[in-house]
Amino acid sequence: MEESLQFQSAGLTLTGVLHHPNPQVACSAKRRPAVVVLQGFGGSKNTNVIVETTRLFASMGYFALRFDMRGCGDSEGVRGRVICLEQVEDARAALRCLQQRDDIDADRIAVMGHSFGAAVAIYAAGVEPGFAACISSGGWGHGEKKFRRQHGSPQAWEKFTAMMQEGRRRKALGQSMMVPRFDVVPMPEHLRKNLVQGSIMEFPFEVVESMFDFRAIDVVANIAPRPLLLMHPARDSVTPTEQSIELFQQAGQPADLFLLSGVDHYMFAEGNALAFDVLGGWLKKHFPLQG
Repeated sequence: MEESLQFQSAGLTLTGVLHHPNPQVACSAKRRPAVVVLQGFGGSKNTNVIVETTRLFASMGYFALRFDMRGCGDSEGVRGRVICLEQVEDARAALRCLQQRDDIDADRIAVMGHSFGAAVAIYAAGVEPGFAACISSGGWGHGEKKFRRQHGSPQAWEKFTAMMQEGRRRKALGQSMMVPRFDVVPMPEHLRKNLVQGSIMEFPFEVVESMFDFRAIDVVANIAPRPLLLMHPARDSVTPTEQSIELFQQAGQPADLFLLSGVDHYMFAEGNALAFDVLGGWLKKHFPLQG
């Protein structure tokens, strides 16, 4: 069963869908654990990888919430304004929403994110002790290093830094500049089919600046002793794989890192059995239905 819901974050109404757990998966506890699932860059709760991941959690017996961050999808806010720290606050608001429910264990709510959402999930878990566990899929921890690899050639990096300089110049004059999506985060043509209709295709420069300065790696150690799972394609054509490796190196324990071959950036939308098995096995060990 899917339940539509709304909740408040910084005075804005955010819209989500709560997936109820498969009733055939037994759980003796009165209240079940839940997972908040965070969307990727400029996406929405209806992005394929988010829908599939949320349904996967529900099939395993968990409540699972997918929602539109402010400025995205059906939620309120300036469209395209996906500021990293503001999204952290949206994730914390989603946590508070689920903690108020009688059918969810308020002490056992995890957060999972994909790509941009994974960086937000790690940061949110690092500053919000209410999240009981954290799962990152294709995430990143150091904005500047990520951008340097994504715009790897000298020509590409020169173009990116010129855009940053122009954006900062206009910002100092009180002006805003819009930046096309693929000038921010390059993506191969064959992966663009994963962008759901209505995905944001240009962003205010302030979004790029917030990503450049965002450093989830600075707070990842705070997640311990709560469990952390880092999953990443061994060859990711969008987010550099070493971002998850470096996060793992800075994390406390328990933390697990899995690099998967044969998948690309949208691993949970590709129907990869190994990815599902890794996630399912990790949940049974570190975040089981019955604590």
